[in-house]
Amino acid sequence: MRTVLLVIHPTRPEAVVFAQQLIQALRSTGIASITNYPGGLPDSAGMDAKQEFEIAIVLGGDGTILRAAELVLGSNVPILGINLGNVGFLAEIARPSALELAQVIAAKNYRGESRLLLSHQVLRESEVIATGWALNEFTIERSHAQMVELFVQIDDRPLSRWGCDGVICATPTGSTAYAFSAGGPVVWPEVEAIVVLPLAAHALFSRPMVISPESSIVIDIESREAMIAADGMRKTPLLSGDRVIIRKATARVEILHIESAVFTDRLVAKFKLPIEGWRGE
Repeated sequence: MRTVLLVIHPTRPEAVVFAQQLIQALRSTGIASITNYPGGLPDSAGMDAKQEFEIAIVLGGDGTILRAAELVLGSNVPILGINLGNVGFLAEIARPSALELAQVIAAKNYRGESRLLLSHQVLRESEVIATGWALNEFTIERSHAQMVELFVQIDDRPLSRWGCDGVICATPTGSTAYAFSAGGPVVWPEVEAIVVLPLAAHALFSRPMVISPESSIVIDIESREAMIAADGMRKTPLLSGDRVIIRKATARVEILHIESAVFTDRLVAKFKLPIEGWRGE
């Protein structure tokens, strides 16, 4: 029997209600459901690390999709996000009914976008003490009131020393998340690139930069301590003398869409852009 995984935002009652409707609709098409929901759901099984599933359906927002990416990383299982809150950039713009969604899944009537991931290593006295990955961004930031001192190098060449609140290294997916809020550029998902963006840097040059996905980013920690966060969730404390190396990851994540996957439409919907022009024409 075909099986799907339901990844549910744990504090949204509407997600649980929709999930219960979707489970029944999927059963009517011969598809079973498993879930990561802590309390479990009627007619669905709890998630088992050994159990295979063909797609992860996320009921929540873009933050819940980041959680789903943790569950499917390395499995080649695609993610389909059904938005239940504010319009995000990863989830569907409009929410289908449970029956419509079940029919789409049964017919595999969706299209996928392969998204670039970043990987990092933390070196301490030449030994690797931590590794990780990110779908949105890595942020190296201060872990106390004082700014961090960072020495940034790209492609083995020195770029700048910044006394700053931190540095964001973002994927095109993450360009519309934290990096966007910090003044970075919007990068279309199909563009292969990495955004490097200092946060509140005391420097003559502190502009956001878009670099090749084949480039390596090396950041040396020159302040007493700092923190690296992957997608704002997986955090590792850093000490003076640590070196962080960030590159394109070998793995990727596939995001599915059942409606228009044109990123321009999502940008217009998210920010309610006045496409008729300022004169109302």
